[in-house]
Amino acid sequence: MYEQETSGLVVRVEPQFLPEESAPSQGRFVWAYTIEIENRSGRTVKLISRFWRITDENGLTQEVRGEGVIGQQPVIAPGERFRYTSAAPLGAPSGVMMGAYSMQRVDDGEAFDIGVPLFALESP
Repeated sequence: MYEQETSGLVVRVEPQFLPEESAPSQGRFVWAYTIEIENRSGRTVKLISRFWRITDENGLTQEVRGEGVIGQQPVIAPGERFRYTSAAPLGAPSGVMMGAYSMQRVDDGEAFDIGVPLFALESP
């Protein structure tokens, strides 16, 4: 498991290779990744958007930006956690992902970013 804390918010990542979704002979390798965001700060926050940089072992990099995560913009109160699972396909047997979430404090509307730690996507 990978973990990073920014501004009292802890982001944990657990990647998992999905052999049933992958087709190595066709250059398709798929991973699920489960993200947990724990709010250790004293303020309620809302996840506004996401940014991902995904690089395969051949150096091919994709950048993904979008509103929310899995169709949601969760509000996370102090002491709460938000957890979701998504997937990432690559054209190579391994790579890395890293990213950030744009957050907003609910009480005053202040925007800030939190980091998602660099994590490995390794096929068996």
